[in-house]
Amino acid sequence: MRAVGLTRYLPIDDPESLVDLELADPVPVGRDLLVRVKAISVNPVDTKVRRPRPEVEAAPKILGWDAAGVVEATGRQVTMFRPGDEVWYAGDITRHGCNSELQLVDERLVALKPRSLDFARAAAMPLTSLTVWEALFARMGIDPDGADRGSTLLLIGGAGGVGSIGIQVAKHAGLTVIATASREETRAWCRGLGADHVIDHAKPLREGIDDLGLSHVEFILNASDTSRYWDACCDLIAPQGTICGIVSTTGPVDIQPLMAKSARFVWELMFTRARFQTPDMIEQHRILARVAALVDAGSLQTTATEVLRPINAANLRTAHARLEEGRMIGKLALEGW
Repeated sequence: MRAVGLTRYLPIDDPESLVDLELADPVPVGRDLLVRVKAISVNPVDTKVRRPRPEVEAAPKILGWDAAGVVEATGRQVTMFRPGDEVWYAGDITRHGCNSELQLVDERLVALKPRSLDFARAAAMPLTSLTVWEALFARMGIDPDGADRGSTLLLIGGAGGVGSIGIQVAKHAGLTVIATASREETRAWCRGLGADHVIDHAKPLREGIDDLGLSHVEFILNASDTSRYWDACCDLIAPQGTICGIVSTTGPVDIQPLMAKSARFVWELMFTRARFQTPDMIEQHRILARVAALVDAGSLQTTATEVLRPINAANLRTAHARLEEGRMIGKLALEGW
């Protein structure tokens, strides 16, 4: 099979940072699906795993954790899928990723893709949808069916991949959404996705919240720099509110300011369930199935804003470089081999 991978961790402008490969076809066992990958998307995790360092891999490492494709074959313990099913998933960071024609993925992490989306536009959504759904509903305790209607969510980084689906999912749950964006095109993007308000994260967040006539917000999802916005989040969170982070801190942070408010901070990492084989791993199948139903009902829209063709090392290097610039709106997908 064709694949794109690495053996050395190099700057993305080095042509050896991601290379075209020919690898043996994998064979499914147990609960694995063998998926013929039709389209993929890129995420910051790809660039973080690939970041330059001295390590050298003995065998090629395949990145990529956002895919849509067709089930080619199944392991003997598979019960939920059969060959020919069109599926989408993010997968498992401890295994080879989706930057390959064929990929093995546990069926508990997979769902049927939305019927209303082509493969490229579907591939843009699994990782960010899982991250948002877990962050809002599993980690922060918000009710997905509207019991927290009217509560306010501050979403830091509204125009990125997580922010773009986060605005939509939060609005579907009935929240008032304040997104942050610093450019006119990103502010317009956030408003188009349904954000009630957009404030500039290039300025102190307190100023933006004050301008809205608010003193605090009940929920904060920081899809950007945890350390950079830590003090602002501690200031803006309401008493007994919840902050969720998805980006590693760059150093220690002071949690003491949260004590007086009895506020809490929680982490969301989409790979936790797969990495630790948690008993509720099948929850990711259920989440993706529910998101697919919302997409097909017209309640959520794809966050894909650009598609590159075909999937190869040159185009993946371009995609990684675009992510590293930090100016992407929505998601960038790649389709076809």
